[in-house]
Amino acid sequence: MTSPAPSTAADAAVEPTRERTPPVVGLLVLATFIVILNETIMINAIPRLMADFAVTENAAQWLSTAFMLTMASVIPVTGWFLQRVTTRAAYTTAMAVFCTGTALAAAAPAFEVLLAARIIQAAGTAVMMPLLMTTLMTVVPQHDRGRVMGNVTLAMSVAPAMGPAVSGVVLSLGSWRLIFLFVLPIALVITWSGLKRLENVGETRPGSVDWFSVGIAAFGFGGLVYGLSQLGEGNVVRAVVIILAGVASIAVFVARQQWLQRHGVPLMDLRVLRQRTYALALCLMSVAFMAMLGSMILLPLYLQNLRDLTPLQTGLLVMPGGLAMGLLGPSVGRAFDRFGGRPLVIPGSIGIVAALSAMTQVSMTMPYWQLLGAHVLLMISLAAVFTPVFTLGLGALPMHLYSHGSSMLGTLQQVAAAFGTALVITVMTARANGLVDAGSSQLDAALSGLRWAFLVGAVLSVLVVALALVLPGRVPEPAQLESESEPTP
Repeated sequence: MTSPAPSTAADAAVEPTRERTPPVVGLLVLATFIVILNETIMINAIPRLMADFAVTENAAQWLSTAFMLTMASVIPVTGWFLQRVTTRAAYTTAMAVFCTGTALAAAAPAFEVLLAARIIQAAGTAVMMPLLMTTLMTVVPQHDRGRVMGNVTLAMSVAPAMGPAVSGVVLSLGSWRLIFLFVLPIALVITWSGLKRLENVGETRPGSVDWFSVGIAAFGFGGLVYGLSQLGEGNVVRAVVIILAGVASIAVFVARQQWLQRHGVPLMDLRVLRQRTYALALCLMSVAFMAMLGSMILLPLYLQNLRDLTPLQTGLLVMPGGLAMGLLGPSVGRAFDRFGGRPLVIPGSIGIVAALSAMTQVSMTMPYWQLLGAHVLLMISLAAVFTPVFTLGLGALPMHLYSHGSSMLGTLQQVAAAFGTALVITVMTARANGLVDAGSSQLDAALSGLRWAFLVGAVLSVLVVALALVLPGRVPEPAQLESESEPTP
């Protein structure tokens, strides 16, 4: 396929009077939805995997945590990768790697192989997110980004929310392997369709990547989350050492990026943090994902292990929330274009606190309609927060920093989600084990552990409210952004 000149393609895609999502963005949204769905698709299968592979909750949750950490490690490299290859080449690479990991997962004979397959899946997924965001910010004009970002929310936020619901339905048909056998043909069809219709956007240019930064970032973020998970296993001294090593590695990574900004090409250009709006959006999104993914992994454990629901029943219970989030995405985008971010983000952040606070009251007799209502409120509130914050954060950057901004946002979003997952599992396990050692029954201890874990999410969400109150309602003008952040020679 011969691609039109970048300017021509962009101009055609962003014609304001057409009021439609550019075709290239629509294709990437569809592909991104199916790959990001896998971020949380194993959550509902954790109780079954614990039995099939004879592993603990802390070990089983690594099927989700390792996925997120792999994305966090690979996403920084995508800024360099997307500059060197065409849109079609990046798309082909991402989907090929993802499909390979999915096929391996379906045939995995042991837990370790399944974990490796999840890491391969995540490597492909990591390319799709920045590819989608960078393309969107390139071809969509500022006045229409809220509406288009509302559609993109379907992939970036709703897919993780729908993962447990989809897996619940699939698990009702048989083995957990069916999850991957369900995803694989869909991913192959999307890959084939995308290659037939996808056009290149933007221009490639040569560049280099600092592999030391890649390694030290992976070690730092991975060590931080792994160390936290070891606290849940009771290995306090070992956990503290690993956490401190992770923090030290992250400090080295930051220092390295600052040096590379003066003497080379940084893996992550930290100048994006000089934009106050972007920095606030980055913090808000990270904390919100930490609270969301942490609470999402707790619900199947509560519903299946304590309330004896099947995976199908669990999936059906959380499905309305995911659907509500998806249906509201475009409406939230249009509302953002018209009214700005504050009328959406502030009420949405308060709704997150209310929903997670309600989940701290879980018991053996809590009516399912109450839990359903809390989950729907959580998803609706997240929909009201994510679209405006994504748009405000990236829109606050000058064009030459889009790829770095989207990479950093995607990286910290995944690190925060992995950290939140490890944190709530650690709190739940430590609380439950402490109560059992003190003489409480297994049931009472497990319930108390879940309440404490949900409380962690509720406390984190209070910080979301605080950040929402200081987030501006509109993006500055492009000319102002360029003058505030000129590229470093």
